Amino acid sequence: MANLVSYSSSVGSCWIHPAFKVKYCHKIFGIPRIKMRMEQLLKEVMNKYNIECRELGIDMDHVHMVLDIGIRGVSRVVKLLKGYSAKKMFQEYPWLKKQYFWGSGLWNPSYYFDSLGRNIGAV
Repeated sequence: MANLVSYSSSVGSCWIHPAFKVKYCHKIFGIPRIKMRMEQLLKEVMNKYNIECRELGIDMDHVHMVLDIGIRGVSRVVKLLKGYSAKKMFQEYPWLKKQYFWGSGLWNPSYYFDSLGRNIGAV
């Protein structure tokens, strides 16, 4: 069983498996420095907001992870991860926006998620 966390008025854990794709399915994470920086940025957000990460995977055109989001909503956590990482990537690598995204955002606006519940030990 996953460790339970105490909040001001609740006790529990909420493990999810979110995944989101790069807009237009560009394979930007095939570029080693871009992949490495994305991993660092996602971990920065997780540390800042005390989001426990059991697994983080970055494939050529998407990221997926196993997270304990606590009492936050799924959409709020995804917004934190996607917003922070996109802003920083475009600040640090402005050529990405010009070459691949033509002035639009880094991430596809949709995302996938699944709840893991008590099965987290199987992951």
